[in-house]
Amino acid sequence: MVVLQAAIPAHAQGDGSQVNVDEHDNVITANVRNSNEPVPDVRIVVSGGDYEAEAVTNERGQVRIGVPTTDPYDVLLDEETLPEGVTVEGDNPISVAYGSQFFAPANFFLGEDVRETASFLSQFFERLMNGVNFGLMLALASIGLSLIFGTTGLTNFAHAEMVTFGAIMAFWTWSLGLPILVAILLAVIASGLFGWFFDAAMWRPLRRRGIGLVQLMILTIGASLAGRYIFLILIGGGTSQLPGTGGVKHQILGPIKLSTIDMVSMALSLVVLLGVSYWLLRTRIGKATRAVADNRQLAASSGIDVERVTRIVWVIGGALAGLSGVLWAYFRPGIKWDMGVQILLLIFAAVVLGGLGTAFGALIGSLVIGILVEVSTLWIPSDIKYVGALGVLVIVLLFRPQGLLGRRERVG
Repeated sequence: MVVLQAAIPAHAQGDGSQVNVDEHDNVITANVRNSNEPVPDVRIVVSGGDYEAEAVTNERGQVRIGVPTTDPYDVLLDEETLPEGVTVEGDNPISVAYGSQFFAPANFFLGEDVRETASFLSQFFERLMNGVNFGLMLALASIGLSLIFGTTGLTNFAHAEMVTFGAIMAFWTWSLGLPILVAILLAVIASGLFGWFFDAAMWRPLRRRGIGLVQLMILTIGASLAGRYIFLILIGGGTSQLPGTGGVKHQILGPIKLSTIDMVSMALSLVVLLGVSYWLLRTRIGKATRAVADNRQLAASSGIDVERVTRIVWVIGGALAGLSGVLWAYFRPGIKWDMGVQILLLIFAAVVLGGLGTAFGALIGSLVIGILVEVSTLWIPSDIKYVGALGVLVIVLLFRPQGLLGRRERVG
């Protein structure tokens, strides 16, 4: 059994199995035992945020590793360094979170190395459901980006920071002691207001001055960089967790397993997407939005208040991006200053695949991208799974540049 403890402060004792205990006050201690006997020469790796350190257990089966912050850390036991015929039962790595009691103990259990290999079919269905969950989350951000592009023609690279903003607001409001559901609702509202302010403070004045779309696109890149580093200053470079992250996965059907968070995320995404569909198809302002996206000048000449529609689209786009950020924080899991930019390529790939400016195309494109990204890990390393989105972009632009639901347009 491996017992992990965290305590503060800690001081180095000169043992070779101790790493960074003099440099940092926070120390994670790991004891590795098998049948109550210490296991020496086992490699333990602690990682979190931008920090990583490792040590090897001494004759007492113990390591002590200093860490710079009280953020959650992953403690990994390298199974290749275990004695032959012994393996870790249960989770590996284990997340050590500094909570209100300051530390969260974790246990590794060692046992006989009897490995069970999941069948290809069970792995496929597991990743397929993960892809659907990821695709629905991605659709929330993609639809907002597509609506903004359709009504204004603006390619908004700062949409990634609108995603990050929603997750940060949810964490901050929850940190004030509010229930997490209330915190998420307030974060979505704040994200909608942020979208309105973004348009009112920058894009509307520039539109009125007749600034070209290329110049506006370059400004969105600058706004993205500025927003990203403002978030870094505000929340630091570590990773924060929303409550309920992870959890036990329940057997749903056959090999399909989903956690409670996964099921709530998928259900919430579906409800919101159905609501957006109803708004676009059945409401007066939704029909006006589709008209503006189809032809801005013709919509204005027919009496539609184009600027009002644009403001509403920015609010809805911001709210959808904020909700997507919260769900992305649960899916990753964790909140980080650059989390939005990590999926920006996927958002653009989904919008291009579905068709620029088409909300329903963005939905279909997001599902395709989400499933492709997750299922592709059956054949390629998970570290490069997002590269498939770039491949989709290239193929779509080569063979169907208007996207799946987009229309051909005459050029020249």
